[in-house]
Amino acid sequence: MPTIAENITETRRRIKLAARRAGRDPGGIELLVVTKNVDEAKAVEAVEAGVASLGESRVQEARRKYKIIGARAKWHMIGPLQTNKAKYCPGLFTLIHSADRLDLIRELDRRSGSANVITEILLQVNISGESQKAGCRPTDTAPLLKEASRLLNVKVSGLMTVPPYNEDPEASRPYFKELMSLKNDLDALGIDRVSLSEISMGMTGDFEVAVEEGATIVRIGSAIFGERV
Repeated sequence: MPTIAENITETRRRIKLAARRAGRDPGGIELLVVTKNVDEAKAVEAVEAGVASLGESRVQEARRKYKIIGARAKWHMIGPLQTNKAKYCPGLFTLIHSADRLDLIRELDRRSGSANVITEILLQVNISGESQKAGCRPTDTAPLLKEASRLLNVKVSGLMTVPPYNEDPEASRPYFKELMSLKNDLDALGIDRVSLSEISMGMTGDFEVAVEEGATIVRIGSAIFGERV
């Protein structure tokens, strides 16, 4: 069985090849290693193999691992975030991928102000319209960005999406294209204090397609650690 370090090397190789196919600089694509449901020892192993950023879906799990790994890695929140958990986020997460509603963004702003930090967020967009998925509707993104731009302690840095599951990576391409089209439309609005430079899309099954379509962050777990419960 390949080691975690070998899996990381192979994933980076695939990212680089996908970027080159699209005429992109591989250096502009961040590998976010998803450590949710992975024990602390394996997360440490990934960091020791040179991983700079770790992604977690639960605040409690991130806090537990942070006690061991600390600032050796940057921590990203990639899962649905309850408003009452926002108090734990400032100073812990470098980037929150799952901001999808105004009450959550305002609470993050309030808590960040109390902690004297600025918290970077991505708007999670439910491009597919699946009722079971988190994320705001594409039509809600512009109003959300305008409201968020008025807040002083959060900074919108981009967009995130999760396409419907499909074993064929090509099935994700239309959703990635749609997110990039939405990004371009939002960029054209010129909203103050809003930068959409980060595009978080693509996981183990479809990250190469995501890179080809413009992802700047790919969220990879199973390709690094194998299938998890």
